[in-house]
Amino acid sequence: MAAADPSTPAPGESVAAVCRDAGLVRLVATNDGDAVAAAGVLARALAAAGTPFQASVRPFPGEALGGGTDADATVTVGAAGGDAALPDHPASPAAYAAARELAPGAADPTLALAGVLAAGATPGDDPTLAEDGTTADRVREDAHAAGCERRPGVGVPTTDLADGLAHTTLVHTPDSGERAAYRAALDDRDLPAERTPETSGDADRRLASLLAFDAVRSGAAPPRAADAVERALRPRAGGGCPFATVEGYGDVLDATARRAPGTGLALALGHDAHDAALDAWRDHAGAAHRAVAAADMSRYEGLVAVVTRSGPVTTVARLVRDFRSREPAVLAVGDGEAAAAGDDVDVGGPLRAATTAAGAPRAAPGAAVASSIERGDTAYARLDTSDPAGCIDAFREGQT
Repeated sequence: MAAADPSTPAPGESVAAVCRDAGLVRLVATNDGDAVAAAGVLARALAAAGTPFQASVRPFPGEALGGGTDADATVTVGAAGGDAALPDHPASPAAYAAARELAPGAADPTLALAGVLAAGATPGDDPTLAEDGTTADRVREDAHAAGCERRPGVGVPTTDLADGLAHTTLVHTPDSGERAAYRAALDDRDLPAERTPETSGDADRRLASLLAFDAVRSGAAPPRAADAVERALRPRAGGGCPFATVEGYGDVLDATARRAPGTGLALALGHDAHDAALDAWRDHAGAAHRAVAAADMSRYEGLVAVVTRSGPVTTVARLVRDFRSREPAVLAVGDGEAAAAGDDVDVGGPLRAATTAAGAPRAAPGAAVASSIERGDTAYARLDTSDPAGCIDAFREGQT
């Protein structure tokens, strides 16, 4: 492993330095689970250090940078901009490193780990830690020290297993969104409806097998589905996690960030938002799974395109890529918005091309607005168009 360049501060150190010198810090996060978790990690450390803060969630954080503010420093999470930024995907490890600098006792590794998992990253079980301490493996190791451990089973946020299996957005199956179908499946296999501390390891393993089989049993499932479902298996639990598993925690953070960002932020800040967050998670998951199940998909070389009028486009694009698409890129076009997800292919460039062709929404005067934003292997854009076919054509041209 190469040593860190001592002349270049690590992202966490830079953010900590900016926050330490500020009387009021403004945090602006992108609307995804990793960024919201990272903002929560930073905010909790700021509160412990006695530094006042404001926090918000925006699809495009740059829109919040143009107006006046009383804040001495603005930190963007999930995007570049402001006085300091954590644009990486995942952003939670660097946020955790900054929190350890600001208030070591208040840095929450379980929340940071939920953000890492929400981003689709998988910390290793035998880590080699980076010298700057910002890696996801540092987060995993500290969460383990706090009592977070892996166990057999499925990574859902609820102990009601039919509820968890039906509404997880880590996986899409033919029965996704249908709680009654999963209740019947549990009964048929003599599996418990509720997971308790007394649930046997054998029952957990059979439950994991049920979900893994469901993810690939449809003839529409691509080969990558077998790997994608691993995100929901052998979950982590404990370490002060407010949900049944840390994977489920990350799933709820991601769903609320997109469906009810105020609730998601409240959850990440440690407020009493558990039940409201689960309600938003169910609503978001139901809409996403219905959209995937009903999607009219168009297949092209290197691309599957989906038009949806009601589904959350970023989640739809990811689920179609992982569990329905035989092509490496998926474009989901909604009402005034679009999202793309790629499997080891660039989707940000083609979506920018599609956005330029369709026309980006007008920004408020003085706002530094981006027409699209990339987070890891996904990208999101708002569009001034009612022509999905034109957006798809422009995306395809951008792929060449």
